[in-house]
Amino acid sequence: MIQVATIGYPRIGPKRELKIALEKFWKGEIAEPELQNTAKDLRKKNWQTQKDNGVDLISSNDFSFYDHVLDTICLLGAIPERYKWDGKAVSLKTYFAMARGSQTSELDVPALEMTKWFDTNYHYLVPELTKDQNFKLSTNKPFAEFEEAKKSNFNTKPIILGPLSFLLLAKGIDGFKTINLLSKILPVYKEIIKKLSDLGAEWIQIDEPILVKDLDSHVVSQIKNTFNELKKASGSAKILVATYFEDLNEEIKDEIFASDIDAVHLDLVRGTKNKNYVKNSKKKLSLGLIDGRNIWKTNLQEKIDFIKSNASGDIIITSSCPLLHSPYDLDLEQKVPAEIKKWLSFSKQKLQELNVIKNFIDQGTHQEELKKNVMDVQDRKTSKLIHDDAVKNRIKIINKSITERKSTYTTRAKVQKDIFDLPKYPTTTIGSFPQTSDVRQARAKFKRGELDEKSYDKFLEEKTIDAIRKQEKIGIDVIVHGEFERNDMVEYFGEQLKGFTFTSSGFVQSYGSRCVKPPIIYGNVFRPNSMTVRWSKFAQDQTKQIVKGMLTGPITILQWSFVRDDQPRKNTAQEIAFAIRDEVQDLEKNGIRMIQIDEPALREGLPLKIKDWKEYLSWSVDCFKISSAVVKDETQIHTHMCYAEFEDIIGSIAALDADVISIETSRSRMELLTTFEKFKYPNEVGPGVYDIHSPRVPSKDEIKQLIQKASKLIDPTRIWVNPDCGLKTRGWPETIDALTKMVAAAKELRLN
Repeated sequence: MIQVATIGYPRIGPKRELKIALEKFWKGEIAEPELQNTAKDLRKKNWQTQKDNGVDLISSNDFSFYDHVLDTICLLGAIPERYKWDGKAVSLKTYFAMARGSQTSELDVPALEMTKWFDTNYHYLVPELTKDQNFKLSTNKPFAEFEEAKKSNFNTKPIILGPLSFLLLAKGIDGFKTINLLSKILPVYKEIIKKLSDLGAEWIQIDEPILVKDLDSHVVSQIKNTFNELKKASGSAKILVATYFEDLNEEIKDEIFASDIDAVHLDLVRGTKNKNYVKNSKKKLSLGLIDGRNIWKTNLQEKIDFIKSNASGDIIITSSCPLLHSPYDLDLEQKVPAEIKKWLSFSKQKLQELNVIKNFIDQGTHQEELKKNVMDVQDRKTSKLIHDDAVKNRIKIINKSITERKSTYTTRAKVQKDIFDLPKYPTTTIGSFPQTSDVRQARAKFKRGELDEKSYDKFLEEKTIDAIRKQEKIGIDVIVHGEFERNDMVEYFGEQLKGFTFTSSGFVQSYGSRCVKPPIIYGNVFRPNSMTVRWSKFAQDQTKQIVKGMLTGPITILQWSFVRDDQPRKNTAQEIAFAIRDEVQDLEKNGIRMIQIDEPALREGLPLKIKDWKEYLSWSVDCFKISSAVVKDETQIHTHMCYAEFEDIIGSIAALDADVISIETSRSRMELLTTFEKFKYPNEVGPGVYDIHSPRVPSKDEIKQLIQKASKLIDPTRIWVNPDCGLKTRGWPETIDALTKMVAAAKELRLN
């Protein structure tokens, strides 16, 4: 018998209802009861959607107001002292202080550090644990949501982030090994599992995605006993341990399968070797057949054949990973061309695909649905929309004449210093400025045809000039044009490149209320016309100061899109790189002397297994250099990276050979810069001196202290001063306040 399950469903709302409610709540426009009602309504609709589309094992506790790791921090009572938690049930006030920081008379604290969730564009809040950390059950969230579902006649499968993943993703204060807290955290997990079992949960899902990574022998030796302990507490409930995003290593697989748990989830999309573990398994399996991270229709016949050849007995079928990373519902989609739309499958449609597989195998039904799927999959393979021989030929020859700058950084730096004549600790920003409601409204009116192009251009010109004047008044040394014409740093470029298409409803959560609408790369990519020259040149004509040209790099465009799966990702990245190279060349020809090519997703794309790093880093670094190496020595290339651990790849970051790199460091209080102490980074660095993802504005002295801390690790003559990311999501008052303090801090330090 086959059961269909979800191992996690999107939570932001089909029409971003949670985002809207959260932002109203933060502004004080609605109270907590209204926010809670919105959340309750979304959960019920999610459960109903799963039931209506044939899901047997519906998930609960996959909802979150901000982040599931933050939820687990609260659940376990692992709240850092600076948030002044009273030890009682964790309030939303404390919850959001950890998520976004707080700046009140009662509590003035920065947010928790944030970084990428494995190799996805989802961000999680990093737990901070001390050697003497205590844990205790501190929220009733999983129990309340299970009972809430039960009252609406949904008997759900609660999902809990597992103890191994929680500890190994956490940050040990003073560098101790967080896994050493396992014996202290397990009793709380057992209490959670027992309580869920007592409430009537038939299945409890323990998410342990960390188990797909390379783990040391000490951790591996703890796996079996950990799961045995959890199983002891489960009573009549069955325990499913879910792994995803990659293969299980052989020794880890042996430990899991030898434990007393009832079932194991395997990702069979990215974890191709996991397929070898299916046949003759003595453990019940949850098979991740459908890609939870992409939007292409599944080849259902292929999956049916696999099950018939390899699986026996009772199995669970589901997506490869939680559907958090997929949009909600293709039925809502109004923008994707019809010819491409029939190739796609969003979260709801993935449930329907699973239902076809189940019913065809078990009962021989759904033959028409299967026949249509076969036709759509074949249509995509043969479509003339996909292939362009000129693009394919261009990437066949990539050599040092394309990937290397004319001169070394040392030579370029001397040339650029003479040209730019910048002061010590030059100040700049990362690119975007606040996209206020009038900017968003004007863009929407223009797209709806309610505002003509001439009027829209005039509006954008006024906004750009205003941003330039604000920067001049603040005293920023290298300014930007503000990017008011751009909707999203990837979507904006994708809209002007061939081989891309876009959705009206394809939103996925990046963190908190932040949603992105990834472009879809369906064919060969090239640039038919210049994309940014008009606005960069316009901005430079308005000021005597240097204006940076702003571009998104090829790896970030790749990582933050839904990428075609019918050719290697490397090839698609190379196609994008040549398109960006053409744009860089045009910017330089039009007098733009500094060009920033953002690559915040370079680290994100790093494979989860170390053995695969070398190949990825080789082609991803080359893609950046394809984009940037076309310029003269006089043109300064910047890049930007954020929310990632850099130590693993610092050599490759240096190999990018950017003249200046700006990086996010403020949430970690410059701790990330210890990497630059160990590795003598050869070029210039702009460590972020304040966190733009929080409304909290740091003081001038706080910024000074961070710059001084950075100066102890990096040669002060090579340090730039900047925020840690773009300012698009902030308001103007706090932006001006923060930048004014940033510039004042830099100017004071120049006097030393």
